[in-house]
Amino acid sequence: MANAQEKTGNKPGFTLAPGSVRIILMRPSIKVGEQSTGGLFEPNADWTDQAKQNLGKAIADAQSGLGNLVVPYAEPMGADGALAMEYRALFRAVVGSVIEYQFFSGNRLPTKKRKNSFEWTLGPEIAGLPGLAGADYALFIETEDQYGSTGRKMAQVVGALIPGISMPSGVHKGSAGLIDLKTGDLVWLNADLEMGGDVRTEEGASKRVSQLFEGFPGKTATVVPAVLPTAAAAAAVGN
Repeated sequence: MANAQEKTGNKPGFTLAPGSVRIILMRPSIKVGEQSTGGLFEPNADWTDQAKQNLGKAIADAQSGLGNLVVPYAEPMGADGALAMEYRALFRAVVGSVIEYQFFSGNRLPTKKRKNSFEWTLGPEIAGLPGLAGADYALFIETEDQYGSTGRKMAQVVGALIPGISMPSGVHKGSAGLIDLKTGDLVWLNADLEMGGDVRTEEGASKRVSQLFEGFPGKTATVVPAVLPTAAAAAAVGN
């Protein structure tokens, strides 16, 4: 990520006192696979399962240090479940726009150049999702990891010998964001296109989650393991 690019944004005036709100953790979107020689993403089911288990445990361990009650979302079935998936996709699209048009100063839109401007939303209708009643905020988490294949790494070496050719190997990005359920507004976002931690390992997943929650509003200084068992943690990130 370029040095000129920010990683965290807050809605002006937004604060979150510890112990003051109830946050619903939406099912995290976790993608893990290989980057082909041509740069295409090829999903790997085994790696993804490992990452879901490791990240689920790491998120559960981190929850008690976030300063407020965080409850995993009970994913509905049928049409409501499909709607929840649409909101995850919408969050992903909004994050992409924030990174492109606000965090990167060179591309910043005129309306985003004003000091303390951070106006992004999923729309107030999100509060109507089943299972969000009584909650104050929804927490979205996304990670994507593409590990460079042997062919991709070889192509990177060859590309380095050709002036003007850039062929990076691997993609490791993630984001975490809070949505105010009263308005649908994005009130806090931490997004990084060059994240650390190999999510296929417990240690790497713990590092990734620590990076995702950097600057989390109301976060306490000390993180202690949560009481959620490993099985419940894995369920929180889906099967």
